[in-house]
Amino acid sequence: MTEVTPDSLAAARPPQSQWRNVWDQFKTHRGAVWGMGFFIFVVLAVTLGPYIWTIDAQYIDIRARNSGPTLAHPLGTDQLGRDTLARVLMGGQVSMAVGITAMLLALVLGAAIGVVAGYFKRLDGPLMRLTDLFLALPLLPLLLVIIMLFRDTLRAAFGPETGIFMLIVFVIGITSWMQTARIVRGDVLALKECEFVIASRSIGTPSRRMILRHILPNVLSPITVSATLGIANAIITESALSFLGLGFPSDFPTWGRLLFDSTDYLQQYPERVLWPGLAISLTVLSVNYIGDGLRDALDPRIRGR
Repeated sequence: MTEVTPDSLAAARPPQSQWRNVWDQFKTHRGAVWGMGFFIFVVLAVTLGPYIWTIDAQYIDIRARNSGPTLAHPLGTDQLGRDTLARVLMGGQVSMAVGITAMLLALVLGAAIGVVAGYFKRLDGPLMRLTDLFLALPLLPLLLVIIMLFRDTLRAAFGPETGIFMLIVFVIGITSWMQTARIVRGDVLALKECEFVIASRSIGTPSRRMILRHILPNVLSPITVSATLGIANAIITESALSFLGLGFPSDFPTWGRLLFDSTDYLQQYPERVLWPGLAISLTVLSVNYIGDGLRDALDPRIRGR
């Protein structure tokens, strides 16, 4: 009779997929799990909340203005009697849409520049100097100048909401790609010296096929981590622009705009600042925790500890 040992059981066990191993490592990071749970809750709340809480965020009820939390208005109302809960939910839709769309733009731009700079040596110098130039620019003044120059033009062409949305996504995206580009470039430089890449190059594999089949799949880890952190950065930047009065129109709520509108009533009604401030802070914190968990889970040196 064959003796059953732990080693033989481990050998007989079917191998786990790489993504299963990543998930098992991710679950060990308690903050990342809580962050993912809260982020999913926020996404579901701002997406499905307006269908459950059907009060119009733009409805003005002067008789109920400046009221505190009640059954009819759980988070109170503003100076015009508009329901704060409905406005926070609607503002969350805009802030999350800006964050995700701007992150995708920055991710595509940064990954493309990083891969090209790392793989093609003759383009490495110019592209990295361009990256250094963008890193040296004072971002907030640059954002303010771009918005002041093109805000009215885009408003006239696409409408006040769509035009500002396109402008904010564009300016955040083109000023947030540099870190992704530098990280991806470093990984591509290391991958170029790996044996499987050298072997593929030796049999005449075209550069385009090499990048798509061998380089990009192996740099997905830093790209994924940059994606999560990029959402947090975009939400913070949009909130800062709206707080400065350069974001969406006053009748179109975002979390940053709600903060801006509440500053005049801070002493009389401090809870108005609390709700959008908590939404921004907790959402950004949860995304940062998710990024930390993904960084640990996707790092083969940490995975399995």
